[in-house]
Amino acid sequence: MNEQLQRCFSSAQLNGLQLKNRLIKAGTFEGMTPEGKISPRLQQFHERIAQGGIAMTTIGYCAVENDGRLNENMMYMHEGIRRPLAAMIESLHSLGTKVSGQMGHGGGFSKNRHLERKRPLGPSFGINMLGVTQGMLFCDAMSHSDIKALIKTYQRSAVFMKSVGFDCLEIHFGHGYGLCQFMSPKTNRRKDEYGGSLNNRMRLPLQILEGVRHSVGEHFPIIGKISLTEGVKGGLDYDDAIEIAKLLEKGGIDGIITSGGTSTMNPMIMFRGGNILQPMLKAEKSALMRLMLHLAGPKLFKDYPYEELYFLEQAKRIRDAVDCNLIYVGGASSNASFETLMQHGFDFIQLGRTLLSDPDLPLQAQRQQTYTSRCNHCNECVATIEHPAGIHCTRFSPEAPTILQ
Repeated sequence: MNEQLQRCFSSAQLNGLQLKNRLIKAGTFEGMTPEGKISPRLQQFHERIAQGGIAMTTIGYCAVENDGRLNENMMYMHEGIRRPLAAMIESLHSLGTKVSGQMGHGGGFSKNRHLERKRPLGPSFGINMLGVTQGMLFCDAMSHSDIKALIKTYQRSAVFMKSVGFDCLEIHFGHGYGLCQFMSPKTNRRKDEYGGSLNNRMRLPLQILEGVRHSVGEHFPIIGKISLTEGVKGGLDYDDAIEIAKLLEKGGIDGIITSGGTSTMNPMIMFRGGNILQPMLKAEKSALMRLMLHLAGPKLFKDYPYEELYFLEQAKRIRDAVDCNLIYVGGASSNASFETLMQHGFDFIQLGRTLLSDPDLPLQAQRQQTYTSRCNHCNECVATIEHPAGIHCTRFSPEAPTILQ
């Protein structure tokens, strides 16, 4: 094994956390928390990932409050889930894997039928595309008191998540969710100090980073996922990402995950490969939602052919701009790619679809110099997040025969 691959599979430090290698399970909403409750299936899913040799797994979309959930089947951080959440994390620790929690908030993008507020809240008044089928047509603009409350909510959630055993917190700054809505000129039309210039639009995300840091302490790892580009006219672009990364580094973040795209306007940029429209149409139960997908789908789900390391060139620009840890995600599915990323100075690699296809990827890649994942990037797994079995590979996982039927 050459020097770069040895680096990939050797231990590494993330602030005060020691990881056994540089491979991290990416945060992908598992769809295994019915009515917001932790299911045995969720624990089994992450235990299987842990058994495959991953250094750290990420519990996807841990909403910081009830109204931060995209739907009522996502979990949110509160005392009612303390015991099962702590037990799951303890089990994963016993398998030699660290656990990160992805702190998420949907902002003005929600179909959560259990909202405590009248409408979801975002930076500006607008259409709530996700909620149309539930009669939730609009989102409201956050007031200054709402903003202050949200910062405190992130702080409370951070304290709770550290107390139940999470080893790292990942703040979701990307993909069109709540904080990204503030960051993006496409969705943030505010005229106050939280809108306008990039520095203003970054004000809330940076205040939340500061609040979370204050809550967990100097040596607890905090990482953040950003969108290198939203891929839509008037949205965040690759040049913005460089400035965003610099501001997050100045704000004290320990690592930046260089993702891309937006779930609300152009999701295929983050996936590449097989178009997810047809699998989503097959999986969708709502007739109204199927009609909307038929009408808007071709524009929303654009075709982006898969290529290995499809974010590499733009992620390298971030590498040149900041000194903090960089965590690459996007089309890394072979030892050749891992080697390339190590050569270009990336500190860690997040894996998503390839681990669904083969949970033993870390162990296999360490044993086989020429390892290449069997994932073919069909992206049918994306449509399984609301499947009764939760997210899974449609070809190689035990649930595969039932998918999309």
